[in-house]
Amino acid sequence: MAIREMEEMTVKNFEVFNGDITSPKGFQASGVHIGIKKKKKDMTLIASDVLAEAAGVFTTNKVCAAPVLVSKENIKAGKIQAVIVNSGNANACTGEEGYENALKMTKVTAEALHIDPSHVIVASTGIIGVPLPMDTILPGIKKAAKALSPDGGEAAAEAILTTDTIDKKIAVEVEIDGKKVTIGGIAKGSGMIHPNMATMLSFITTDAKVEGEFLQELLKTTSDKTYNMITVDGDTSTNDMVCVMANGMAKNTALNQEHPEAQKFIEAFYYVNEYLAKKIVQDGEGATKFIEVEVINSRSFKEAQTVAKSILSSNLVKTAFFGEDGNWGRILCSIGYSGAEFEVNEIEVFLGNKDKMIKIVENGQGTGFSEEVMEKLLKSKKLKIMVDLKTGTESAKGWGCDLSYDYVKINGAYRT
Repeated sequence: MAIREMEEMTVKNFEVFNGDITSPKGFQASGVHIGIKKKKKDMTLIASDVLAEAAGVFTTNKVCAAPVLVSKENIKAGKIQAVIVNSGNANACTGEEGYENALKMTKVTAEALHIDPSHVIVASTGIIGVPLPMDTILPGIKKAAKALSPDGGEAAAEAILTTDTIDKKIAVEVEIDGKKVTIGGIAKGSGMIHPNMATMLSFITTDAKVEGEFLQELLKTTSDKTYNMITVDGDTSTNDMVCVMANGMAKNTALNQEHPEAQKFIEAFYYVNEYLAKKIVQDGEGATKFIEVEVINSRSFKEAQTVAKSILSSNLVKTAFFGEDGNWGRILCSIGYSGAEFEVNEIEVFLGNKDKMIKIVENGQGTGFSEEVMEKLLKSKKLKIMVDLKTGTESAKGWGCDLSYDYVKINGAYRT
């Protein structure tokens, strides 16, 4: 599918508002406390009034949690009507019992909603290696089903969180065929975040009518440029997934790559997912800085991606930002071991924020920039690195954060 470079998009074709997964027509959700956690909400249910076209992308970790295995199987037919999620327990590394428990979650959800179990996605997030407390989970599903509401999106966004400090939700409206089409999303993620994918869950709903093949390709392309371009700590989780449901209740002509207004939908869809991906990084465990890396003039998009990820994944780069130290040598070093092809004596690197960018590397060497100016600049909460490889015309962006003392504290005591 030919999808224009996402960097070219603008916001002019759609309206962003403070909504969530129940903003599109025909979706209900709930977020309830069932007892996996001591006090906080820990179960989310999302349901469409009608069977929806669906697509999903999942973790590449070979140590793959039971709910991921079940959901990958259920979504093969491209039709889903509900998503059940528990937080506080990942149901990962739990063997055959864990797989059977994930299946039970889909069956009990289906019974409560009077739908087919194969039309249910199941997700779990939390501590690895602990069996699910099914005596808590199964009645909890029934409680979540009773709590379903067209206004339940905010509670649902809260109930999927683990070490997150904020919920992550958004909605946009775009006009297709003269019809108002809405796309909403919620996500969780804070630590164990790294490309392909992260410790993250993201659920997208839309009332647009979309052909299944087009939806799956769009989700994959979008994920490659959003969720797979974020990193907090270099760890890829066992439970990650992004799932989208399109129930068609906006009654537009089915979207596919030939639809005359397909690009408008693509841009709006991309915006939702990029927003959620950035929110995950901004909420990185112990993070004090949000970092964007843009690589320009690369031989290929993949090579630009590789360089961006290499910089964002470098613990030396990340700790330098935490210490507000403009250590350009660490940035250049991380580019050097990325595997990209370039001439070091031609490369340029810039560092700055939305107001000012300073060239810190030219011809492979430091530029002798003012340390005083750099010190002030690095106090910004949002920073940007731009790398000009001067080998081609392709570009890519990625997002990450610094690595602080608090990250160690949070993860050192995660189970206790």
